[in-house]
Amino acid sequence: MLVEAALDYLKKGFSVIPIRPDKRPFIRWEKYQKEKASHGEIQRWWRKWPNALIGLVTGKISDLAVVDIDSAEGAKELNRLIPLDAIGPTALTPGGGMHHYFRCPDGLGNNTRVIPGCDLRANGGYIIAPPSGSGNGKNYTWMRGLSIFEVPLPELPGAYLEAIGKQSKQEKAKVSNESAKVSISFEKGHRDETLFHIANCLLKGGMPASEAEAVLKFLAKNCSPAYPEKDVHIKIASAKERINKKERNIASEIRAWVLEAPGVFSTAQLDRELSLLTRIDANNRAKILNTLCQEGLIERAGNKRGHYRLVDKETAKVDFVNTAEKEIKLQWPFGIERFFRTLPKNIIVVAGESDSGKTAFLLNFVNLNMAGHEIHYFSSEMGASELRGRLAKFDMPIESWRFHAWERSSDFADVIRPDAVNVIDFLEVHDEFYKVGAWIKQMYDRLKNGVAVIAIQKNIDRDYGLGGARSVEKARLYLAMEPGKLKIVKAKNWVHDRINPNKMEITFKLVKGCNFMARSEWQKP
Repeated sequence: MLVEAALDYLKKGFSVIPIRPDKRPFIRWEKYQKEKASHGEIQRWWRKWPNALIGLVTGKISDLAVVDIDSAEGAKELNRLIPLDAIGPTALTPGGGMHHYFRCPDGLGNNTRVIPGCDLRANGGYIIAPPSGSGNGKNYTWMRGLSIFEVPLPELPGAYLEAIGKQSKQEKAKVSNESAKVSISFEKGHRDETLFHIANCLLKGGMPASEAEAVLKFLAKNCSPAYPEKDVHIKIASAKERINKKERNIASEIRAWVLEAPGVFSTAQLDRELSLLTRIDANNRAKILNTLCQEGLIERAGNKRGHYRLVDKETAKVDFVNTAEKEIKLQWPFGIERFFRTLPKNIIVVAGESDSGKTAFLLNFVNLNMAGHEIHYFSSEMGASELRGRLAKFDMPIESWRFHAWERSSDFADVIRPDAVNVIDFLEVHDEFYKVGAWIKQMYDRLKNGVAVIAIQKNIDRDYGLGGARSVEKARLYLAMEPGKLKIVKAKNWVHDRINPNKMEITFKLVKGCNFMARSEWQKP
C-alpha cells in the first residue's frame, strides 16, 4: 500500500507529503520543508487520499538532492559530470526518465535550466517517489539493486555542482559571471561549440540576428581550418531557438509559481526558489512580471520595490434581497451572546496566552451547544486519551458528550464542515506569521451556513494573536485571553445598538481546569 511506503520513507528520515495526480501537493507543504510530518499525519493523509502520490521534500530537511533526467541530451551531459561509480539510489519515472538521489550540500537550491533536460531538486523542492503511479498504468520504480533502502546516498560530485553554478561560501553574496565562462577555441573539434556560444551571447545581449550572423561569418573565416560560411546561419537559428525556448520555459515556470504564491511575494523569493541567478534571468523575469501585470494576473504591492500580489478576481454574488437575516443561536462562556449575535459564515478568534484556558473555553463552548448543533472539534495537540482526560474533568459522563473530534494540525480549510460549527484548537504558527490572515480567509471562503471558532496563541501584554492585525481581519468576534482575564477586542453584529461590547473585559477563576467562575461583571477599563 502507498501509505506503508510513505511511512517507510518517514522512518528513513525523509519529509513526506501527499501529491495530486497533477504533481501538485494536496496540502500547503511549506512547513514540511522545516519539520517532518508525523506518523499520524501521514496515515490521515492517505486515509483521505488513498491514491495520493508519495512526495519527498528535498533539501536540508531530508538531506536529499535529486537529479531529474528527462531527455537523452540531459543523460549524455550527466554521464560526463557524474561518473557511474558516483551513482547511488536511482528511480525510473513513468515518462522514461531517471531520478538520481544524492545527499544535499548546505545552501543548495533548485536548478531547472542550466543543463538542458536535467533538473535538480534541493532546498525548496520535492520529488515523487516509488511506488507512486502516474495514472496511466505506469509507476515510479527503483532500478534493480539501487533502491534508497539498499544503497546509501552519495555526495553530489564537484563537477556537477560546478556545472550548475554552485558558489562557494565566499561567493554567495553575489553571482559571478565567471561561472558562465566556457573554453573558447577556434581549432577543429571546438569550432561548432565556440561559434554557437558566441551566437548565444550576441543574441542574448540584444544584437540583431543579421549583425550577429555577420560577426560569426568573420570568425568562421578565421577558424583553423575555416568553418563553412554556409553553415553560420544554422548556428544563428539554433541560438535563437534555444533562447526562445528558455524564455518560454522561464515564463511558464514564473506563471505557475505566481499562481501558487501565498499573499504578497517578492522578486527575491521568486529568484531564489526558481534559481534565477544571472542578470539575463533578472531582465527576463522583470519582463515576464510586467506582462503578468498587464494581463491583470498580478499587481505591485504597496510601496515596496519588487513586491507583488496575485489579483483575486473571483467574486460571489450576495443576494441580500432574497435572504433573510438568520442568526445562529449559540451560547458562549460568560454569556457573550448577550452582546454578540452569531451569523452564518462568522469567524470567531480566541487569542490566548499559554495556560490562559483556551482549550477549557472551547470545550465549555462545545458543551453549551452540542445539543442543538453539529460540532466538529479539530485538535492539534491532543490525542484520544488526553482529550478524554480533559472531558472527564467536567461534571458529566463521558458518554454524554455529543460532538465529532478530529486530530488535525494544518490546512483546516480542507476539512472544516461548511454548514456546521467548527472549533479549531488550535491554529499552529511557528514562523511566517504573515500567513495567518490567509489561512483564516481560506476557512472563511469554505464556510456556507456554518461558523469557525479558531484558537491561536498570543504573546503576553498583546491583544492580537500571532499574525497581528492579519488575524483580526475576517473575525466578527475577536477575544483575547490571559490567565484570569477575558477581553472582547472586536465585536460586530451587536445585540443592542446602545451597548458597544468592544474593549469590554471580565475577570475569572478557572477551577479544576474546566469550570470558569466569574470574578467581575463585563466592564470597560
